[in-house]
Amino acid sequence: MTSGGQGPYPPPWPPNGGPHPYLPPRAPLWRRLRDGDWPPTRELLRQLGPRRGCLAAPLLCCAWPLFFLVLTYPLARSARIRAHAVFPPDGHQRLQDPQVLRVQQIRAWIALAASLLILSVYGTSEDWNEMQEQFVFRLVLTPWLLLLTAPLVLVLLFRLASAHRRTAMRAGLRTAVRAVLCYFGAFTAVPLLVLAATYLGRDMNAGVLTPLVMPALMLPALWMLFFVAFSSATVVRTAFSTTRVHAALPALLAGLLVWELAGINLAVSGPPPGPPLIQLAALVAGPLSVSAVAWWEIDRLRTRHGVGLRG
Repeated sequence: MTSGGQGPYPPPWPPNGGPHPYLPPRAPLWRRLRDGDWPPTRELLRQLGPRRGCLAAPLLCCAWPLFFLVLTYPLARSARIRAHAVFPPDGHQRLQDPQVLRVQQIRAWIALAASLLILSVYGTSEDWNEMQEQFVFRLVLTPWLLLLTAPLVLVLLFRLASAHRRTAMRAGLRTAVRAVLCYFGAFTAVPLLVLAATYLGRDMNAGVLTPLVMPALMLPALWMLFFVAFSSATVVRTAFSTTRVHAALPALLAGLLVWELAGINLAVSGPPPGPPLIQLAALVAGPLSVSAVAWWEIDRLRTRHGVGLRG
């Protein structure tokens, strides 16, 4: 016996010999990554260990995938955490409508399936490559279109709102302006960091560690690139948190941006593949469906929450 009347062994857990609490099984790795629960690097490597079979095969065949994963995954995880701290994915949703979100998801999946079907039937290899380029092009262009379109919509809403409502809108406008400055500051920092790393690496004298200097200098630019990539999805969906200015503003911007993107894609890439009727349907159906869902969302905001365009 030890002092205090306790034995040499630790007491059983739980105390008093009660039943062990039920611990739900941990979700699979792919589901955790999909839901945003990115594990630390050590846990990720443990999940991708030899017991995971086909997931570990690429890492066992060559050391470069493992090196790339160990090097970039902590940067991506850190940048994602910081991006969601600066641009909260759900921080803008003061008035959530599950039915609207469900309809938006269904419309997005139908549009994706229709695009893949048209490309499978009428497309060529060049059309598939062009589809990937259009995705990156839209991801880069959409924040800039938001920056140009949002002030015009804001001026219209300020003119429609009452004097009392304008005071509240100005208070929420500060948050949107801070989000714009933070995002485009990070966007501008990426090429500046790349140029600085290139300039510093060029002046390094040749030596044993020279091949490692340039990747080390590129780490800040890579982190900032991850930050911009993870922020872009939230910025596009929340329209720079403009719902704090007016709850209907993201829906209005979505209805306008989809037509602007359709016109730019038509001018840059031309019409989609297929007969003229299929081309017309592919060009018009997407913007029309987005505008219809946006107008329906605005109508539900007015009827269910009393949020009108005039205040």
